[in-house]
Formats: sequence, C-alpha cells, structure tokens
Amino acid sequence: MHKDLKKTVYKWYDPILLWILIPIFSLFIRLLFLSCRVVRLEGAENEKKAIDMSGDRVIYASWHQRLFYQVHRLRNRRVTVMISQSRDGEYIARFVNLLGLRDVRGSSTRGGVDALKDLVRRMRDGANGGMIPDGPTGPPREAKIGTIILGRLTGAPIIPISWGADRCWIFNSWDRFMIPKPFARISYYYGEPILVPHSARGPEMEELRKLLDEKLNNITRQCDEVFGEQRPDEKHRREC
Repeated sequence: MHKDLKKTVYKWYDPILLWILIPIFSLFIRLLFLSCRVVRLEGAENEKKAIDMSGDRVIYASWHQRLFYQVHRLRNRRVTVMISQSRDGEYIARFVNLLGLRDVRGSSTRGGVDALKDLVRRMRDGANGGMIPDGPTGPPREAKIGTIILGRLTGAPIIPISWGADRCWIFNSWDRFMIPKPFARISYYYGEPILVPHSARGPEMEELRKLLDEKLNNITRQCDEVFGEQRPDEKHRREC
C-alpha cells in the first residue's frame, strides 16, 4: 500500500481484495469499456486548442460522479490524477493504475498540499493533470478551489470533460456515482479550456472556480440530454 497512508485504517481482507480481486475487476472493466460506443463527441477542438495553448500540458477536470468512464477515455494521455488518502482511495488508485493512469495521494481534507506539490512536479516533467473538483466527498457538482490553484501554479489550461450514457448503473452514493452498462451508447463532451493567470488571487480565483463549476455542469447536462434524461446527483435528488 502507498507509503504515505500509514494513518489509514484497513480491514483484514483489504490486501486480498487489492492484490487479487481488483486486477480481476479491472480486466472485466476493460471488456465493459470495449463494449461501449461513443455516438456523440463534442468539443474535441477544445482539447486541441488547450494543447496548442500550453505546448502539450493540460489539466482534465471531471465530476466525481463521472469518474469511471474517464479512466478509459484518458488512458493514453499521460494523466496523473489526485486521489484521496482514504481506504476507498487506495482501491481507486490501484484500479486506475491498472488501467493506465498514475496517481498522487491527497485531497482537500487530507494531504492535499503535498499531493498538489507532487502533481505540479510531475506536470513539469511532462505529465498531464487529472482533477476531481468536487471530490472526495462533495458537495456533488460544486467545484473546490484546488483545480484552479493547480492551473495557476502550472500555467496549464483546464479542460472540463464529461460523459453521459443511454443506460448505466447509478449508485446510492453521495454523488450518485455512474457506471455505463455493457454496450451502452456514450456521449462525450470537452468544454472550453480555462486558463488561470499566474497573477490571479482572491476574487479572481473565486470567479474562475465558479466558471469551472458552470462549464462542468453545462457539459454534463448536455451529455445527458443527448439521451433525453438528466442523471441525478445527490443535490438534485434532495430537491426532487
């Protein structure tokens, strides 16, 4: 297990799950992803624009609810993603590593400063960044400031990304986590990139955080509307 996770409490069976079942599960998920088909792709020019702006160094930002398919979509893009130091985070980290992503460990609630510094170093060495703006525990679809700080420190543009599916499993979790079902049709959207000036501070940072929040929610809604139904998050469920 990760060297920085000494304070995390594990169950006796966690090593069995991490070393045996997670690799088996990842193989199943590879097959699941291969069965899915992207039928609507929007904003690909936004990714190209961001790469051209930065010289091939960008930050991908997705809601936690939509994390699952992003692992497949970003697998060939040299992405290092920030994952919490929790027990659940260890499972996620092992899973994304097996599917081609790298990780740094920390979140807004624990170890976030060190993880952010580590991610900045990796991006300076050529990695792309991956951020979950509302992770690890929400509120759902409300961006925290960490992604904007990473954009300011690295100078890399932030690309909001999201997906929708005509059929998926929706879990009873804090964010209504989604996994596409086998042979699902997928809609995938890249939002317009957000560039954070190195001089940005205080109110300007907050405005950029709100802009990321707005862009991510807009493209998430558009992804769902391709198939005629907006998928709920915990906030929307409370309002219904």
